[in-house]
Amino acid sequence: MHFITKQDIEAPLDFVYRTLNEFDQFERMAARRGAEVERIDRLRVPGPGAAWRLRFAFRGKPRLLTIRVDDLQEDSLMVFGLESNTLDGSSRIDLAALAPRRTRITILTEIRPRTLGARVMLQSVRLARGRVQKKVDGASSKLAAMIEERWRAVQRRGY
Repeated sequence: MHFITKQDIEAPLDFVYRTLNEFDQFERMAARRGAEVERIDRLRVPGPGAAWRLRFAFRGKPRLLTIRVDDLQEDSLMVFGLESNTLDGSSRIDLAALAPRRTRITILTEIRPRTLGARVMLQSVRLARGRVQKKVDGASSKLAAMIEERWRAVQRRGY
């Protein structure tokens, strides 16, 4: 099963890419939402091989998810692998400059079941695909708004 969402961001491509590579900010965001985040690599700079283990509650059950950076291509592409006991997946973020200060971000997330229970759960998600897609679009819209706000703050201070 896959979901795709696109957002246009009023910020330059290089700024959007750098902001998306500030993984520590996303670690803090997940922690504020109740997840335990553990960095499980030893890399000093963002790059392929960076990985995190997340523990969180979903639908009343504790979950464990491993996220790893599979590919980074400066100013154009980020690919993440997702793995848990029941699901595997990937998320691909493509960036494209629409204008000097406007960037399109396209996020494609694919999820594959590893167990029969996960297959049943994904089937229920398929039945509610419209609602789930709205949530995915809403989350990407919030991400775009956060990046735009940071860009405006940088502009006020002088880029």
